Amino acid sequence: MQFKILFIFFSLCITNICVADYSKHPETTEFIDLMVNEHKFPREQVVEWLAASKHQESIVKAMSRPAEKVKPWHKYRKLFVSPLRIDRGVQFWQENQQALQRAAKDFGVDPAIIVSILGVETNYGRNTGSYRVIDALSTLAFDFYVSVDKRESRRKFFTTQLEHLLLLAREQNRDPLSLKGSYAGAMGWGQFMPNSYRNYAIDYDGDNIADIWNNPTDAIGSVANYFVEHGWKKDQPVATRAFVAEDFNGEGLNKMRRPKMDIDALKGKGYKPVESYPGDTKAFPMLLAGKYGDEYWLGFHNFYVIGRYNPRIKYAMAVYQLSLMIQEKRCESIEDC
Repeated sequence: MQFKILFIFFSLCITNICVADYSKHPETTEFIDLMVNEHKFPREQVVEWLAASKHQESIVKAMSRPAEKVKPWHKYRKLFVSPLRIDRGVQFWQENQQALQRAAKDFGVDPAIIVSILGVETNYGRNTGSYRVIDALSTLAFDFYVSVDKRESRRKFFTTQLEHLLLLAREQNRDPLSLKGSYAGAMGWGQFMPNSYRNYAIDYDGDNIADIWNNPTDAIGSVANYFVEHGWKKDQPVATRAFVAEDFNGEGLNKMRRPKMDIDALKGKGYKPVESYPGDTKAFPMLLAGKYGDEYWLGFHNFYVIGRYNPRIKYAMAVYQLSLMIQEKRCESIEDC
């Protein structure tokens, strides 16, 4: 499969679809017209930015092999739920306690989840990405084709992100060529894509700019706002381990969707949560490859909301488990926790 993906990509480049100068790429004419006609950018400015954008082959390779797909859960978990990241999470909480308490009050989001998101995404601002965002988005919008079936949807998604990047740069009076991020084009402490930045990032310290590149207070408020806008429910559970009967019904396993089946129905299919919940609580079943065998879990509504940040079960579980470990470690040194 990996060979096939790269073969498709390099075949397209051989046929001159990959063009060094993105202002002359055959698929950018429509984009340039959009930015000029709908958003009133000077045409020469958009052309200049695209001409300065660089194709990044390493981005194509990274997008074609995400860790969530290739690593089993017990190895993926080690990337994020580590003693160092837990200790740094406790330190970040201590240094930003006032902002986290305020976010919990204003938005109802568990501070441990906010801290964990920032830990998983950027190791608390230590690794916000070294790619120019315009390079990442140009490469992915115009030169990234995993398959013919997904070509149009991927092109549309990343072209939309490129559109939002230029709008964001204009709104914040920043040079779009200077903005750095991940290989997928995500930015700042919370790794927001450009549209999420414009829609959910907030000014949380009162300086009249939503800066999640450099400002941890804005990052805290923005992550909390993102979760609320995607349906986070205050003081509700996230996930629980479950036992399974020998003849359990595995239908619906690992489907990251809004949970529709209640606990009573799941019990009828052979799942037994290790903790007690009301029978009408909605959840969905999950199976993860643990170090010592299969792990069965039930994910609740808030687990699904974490998945709106990144729709991978391993990702959401890493965020959840890191949050628990940070909370536990923090409480070791705090009496009223």
